[in-house]
Amino acid sequence: MSTHTISLIFFVCFALGLPLWGMQNNGIGEGSIHNCSGECYQQWQQQTGGVLALAEAQAAADAAASPAELGKQAYTGCIACHGAKGEGGVGPAITGQSASDIASKLVQYRNGETRGSQSALMWSQAAALDDPGIENLAAYIQTL
Repeated sequence: MSTHTISLIFFVCFALGLPLWGMQNNGIGEGSIHNCSGECYQQWQQQTGGVLALAEAQAAADAAASPAELGKQAYTGCIACHGAKGEGGVGPAITGQSASDIASKLVQYRNGETRGSQSALMWSQAAALDDPGIENLAAYIQTL
């Protein structure tokens, strides 16, 4: 057998075997609530109040949170480029900017406007934000 044939066999085994192994060993179905029904589900519902109670509690927590607290949750998607403290990295530093400046820039990115050489990276990020999301994120960035 040639080395090309052996390489092809190894590639096929790897390309087919790894996904199959992953699907069989991904932990889904092992102790998750997705397999909980009947008495198990009733116990979970008694402990938590159920899905509606959890959603209502989250909505109440969000309503009580400040814009900056809500923005902190959204900022996790910004850390990779702008740094944990807004110090910059791949993207520019954003510390020291007012919330209104940040919000204005995010709206421009959301509208597909070019603001610099990395605008294309920001378009998709800003497109995911609605107006309250932009205001919350800008409020948090101002605290950095």
